[in-house]
Amino acid sequence: SGPVGWKDFAAAEADIARSKAAMTRAGVEEAFMTSPSPGQIARYLKNHHYKTDEEYLYALADVMKREYRAIVEAGFILQLDCPDLAMSRALYPKIGIDEYREIITVNVEALNHSIKDLPADRMRMHVCWGSTLGPHHGDVPLKDIVDIILKGKPRAVSFPGANPRHGHEWKVWKDVLLPEGKIIVPGVIDSTSNFVEHPEFVADRIVQYALAAGRENVIAGVDCGFGTFAGRVQVDTKIVWMKLASLAEGARLASRQLW
Repeated sequence: SGPVGWKDFAAAEADIARSKAAMTRAGVEEAFMTSPSPGQIARYLKNHHYKTDEEYLYALADVMKREYRAIVEAGFILQLDCPDLAMSRALYPKIGIDEYREIITVNVEALNHSIKDLPADRMRMHVCWGSTLGPHHGDVPLKDIVDIILKGKPRAVSFPGANPRHGHEWKVWKDVLLPEGKIIVPGVIDSTSNFVEHPEFVADRIVQYALAAGRENVIAGVDCGFGTFAGRVQVDTKIVWMKLASLAEGARLASRQLW
């Protein structure tokens, strides 16, 4: 309802510092920290001030630059959460795919504007159709939006590949030429189910993506976060660790096959 700006950036800085301290204590080599894309923010915080939605989107992009830079400068990989690129289709059920593609093209352009001064290899973007259990029968197919997604500056693109609605879409990468230096992080374990995937099944999924997109261009991942909403637990914590162990073992099996 007014100009976009930070009310309490110190809170964001405290969050970053807390995460960095935890990662240091854990002795990890690399960690990522998430932040929403301008387009994702616009999905939830509606514009009642700017003349156009595009003007609002770029205002958000200019404000979010500060948080994006702070995360990268703290030593994290910046994961830009961009569900808007796939989930926004539900907001426009009556328009054709061409019009929808125009909308998300602007979202990607605004995102690139906000990160233009940050190194691509310190960023990845996560695209998804939502982490909730549901039919997902209205999801926009990956093949209809993948070219626009790949125009994002971040080096890596993370997306669901294990859930039953999108498990077949590894085939898309047979026909997609990845831009130089771009890598994909397909989900090979589901983040909404309490099933623990067998490591051999995980390995099969990884190999499918590797053969389609190139073994050097694939990092095995999870469909989405296991703790996407505060206070909501879809997968039991102990099972989360079991699923992640299966992911790690599956990656080892796939690596032995591919190399």
